[in-house]
Amino acid sequence: MSITLNPRRTRPTRRGLRKVLVTISVVSLATLTACGVTSDGGDAGGDLSDQRLRMMIPNAAGGGYDLTGRAAVKVMEDENLADRFEVSNVEGASGTVAMQRLLNEEGSDDLLMTMGLGVIGAVYTNQSDATVDKAIPIARLIEEQEAILVPADSPFTTVNDFVEAWKADPDKLIIGGGSAPGGPDHLFPMQLADAVGVTPSDVAYVEYDGGGPLTTALLGSKIDVGMSGLGEFAGQIEDGSLRVLAVSGAERLDTADAPTLTEEGIDLVFTNWRGVLAPPGIDDATVDAYIAAFEEMHDTQAWKDVLEENGWSDNFATGDEFDEFLTEQNDRVRTTLTDLGLA
Repeated sequence: MSITLNPRRTRPTRRGLRKVLVTISVVSLATLTACGVTSDGGDAGGDLSDQRLRMMIPNAAGGGYDLTGRAAVKVMEDENLADRFEVSNVEGASGTVAMQRLLNEEGSDDLLMTMGLGVIGAVYTNQSDATVDKAIPIARLIEEQEAILVPADSPFTTVNDFVEAWKADPDKLIIGGGSAPGGPDHLFPMQLADAVGVTPSDVAYVEYDGGGPLTTALLGSKIDVGMSGLGEFAGQIEDGSLRVLAVSGAERLDTADAPTLTEEGIDLVFTNWRGVLAPPGIDDATVDAYIAAFEEMHDTQAWKDVLEENGWSDNFATGDEFDEFLTEQNDRVRTTLTDLGLA
């Protein structure tokens, strides 16, 4: 069975419904219904180069959403694609608090929010009504592959060595990841299990608070296999203390001497990704202005440099294409977490 997180199929979109959702004029000042703060933004439906805008980050400073959002904001400001962004970190419930605040700001034409796969999962595991289908998709910016990591002395030399042992006794092998349930490091092993014939609910998954603790657990033999993005393990991979059995994307990575899952006969393509949403209730002119600005940003050399510096893969999509992708992601995550009793 093919399980992919990079689908391209036609689905109904929400753009045709936006005008029905508009409850205030885009030239009026938007009120933050969540916290009683009044926005000082202007009409984003016009030229963004003279607008004061806001970018909300759904996690703490230094996290993946923060790095992506601030990098995009800096390029847009430096390239005169927008006048000035106020960036704010809204922490809580793995992004669910920020997602609810975005939806509460219906009609706010000066607000954007970075988000990604982890926010979709957190909405379900936290039993929130703040689902992504209620927001307006602007752009998918980047993607990161997951990797299957083992310590140097692991008995597994190939991903199929690991899979065979996993299938024989799922409870015996401890899988670690840097995400809480519903995050990418949790979703990946669950969908990998399903793809290779292991019952996802039988997976012995242990969550760690990011790459540092996960590295310590791998090197200390507290877990058998780690599943996460490669960025935080570059030093250990380079010195040989950690090995990469496989990567999860459609193509190999220059940063890892390892095959893809599909090369090894496993029918799964999985990527973590990050993008940008806007609140509901903004009109099509505002949406188009935002999309145009991100398309221009994407084409700049400065953004290409950001991708290279951070080891991010370019997987850009806007508007309806991003909308269709979000719909598929939402359905896939909901199904996975429901099967696990987590949604």
